[in-house]
Amino acid sequence: MNAPASSCAAPIGIFDSGLGGLSVLRAVRAQLPAESLIYVADSRYAPYGKRDDDFIADRTLAICEWLVAQGAKALVVACNTATAQSIALVRERLAVPLVGVEPGIKPAAALSKSRVAGVLATQVTLRSARFQALIERHAADLRVLCQPGHGLVEAVERCDVNSPALVELLRGYVEPMLEAGADTLVLGCTHYPFLDAAIRSIVGERMTLVDTSVAIARQLERVLDQHGLRAQPADGAGATAGTPARFCSTSDGAHLRTLAAALLGIDAQVECVSIPSPRTREPEAA
Repeated sequence: MNAPASSCAAPIGIFDSGLGGLSVLRAVRAQLPAESLIYVADSRYAPYGKRDDDFIADRTLAICEWLVAQGAKALVVACNTATAQSIALVRERLAVPLVGVEPGIKPAAALSKSRVAGVLATQVTLRSARFQALIERHAADLRVLCQPGHGLVEAVERCDVNSPALVELLRGYVEPMLEAGADTLVLGCTHYPFLDAAIRSIVGERMTLVDTSVAIARQLERVLDQHGLRAQPADGAGATAGTPARFCSTSDGAHLRTLAAALLGIDAQVECVSIPSPRTREPEAA
């Protein structure tokens, strides 16, 4: 299937409840350097992990519709919580190709030698039917230890990825998994890859960490090729992941700019955008 050249040049929209999806953006830039990207952080309402399912669906659909209105040719829902609760709804409503994320249960099952694996994720992700289906499908002979990562998203959102307090919080989550024999840890939230070094300081080489951001980027590449939407590099371009990205935040954007600089080496000019939705629309003045 071949799309018009103008469609191929359109941007890819990447959305997360906050800053965690930057880990996916990093992988997409490396895998598809010719693509232009729009990243939206719904930081005004982050984190989603403690929100109710209807609120998550409300925000996810509104932001995806906004990205399509901005000209996005494909969407990446770079948030495990939003994917778990809302991706089926978005697929019903929008015609553009859509890629979601999910915890790496399948690779964990392939990697684990002890047949015990830990999953660190938000409470919403862990309770979702989508997550339970992943375990049933891919982890029949694997003991899966599920741990809600309370406080971790908030830490990344304030750009704390290595403080002593954060390391102690992580220690309380991962050491019981080690004691139970886990040799693999699934990072089940797109925020958590930014905690890789802190986790590694606790577990050393005793655990394999599963980060699915590279797999997401490869799946996006396949989807673009299936729809004939892959951007073609300009002459001499495309060797490095240097295509500028457009960064947007529903908050003031300060943390997004700080984390993009610290973790991606990008001096991001962040646009503050308003994306109303039925659950968050301001009441009209009397």
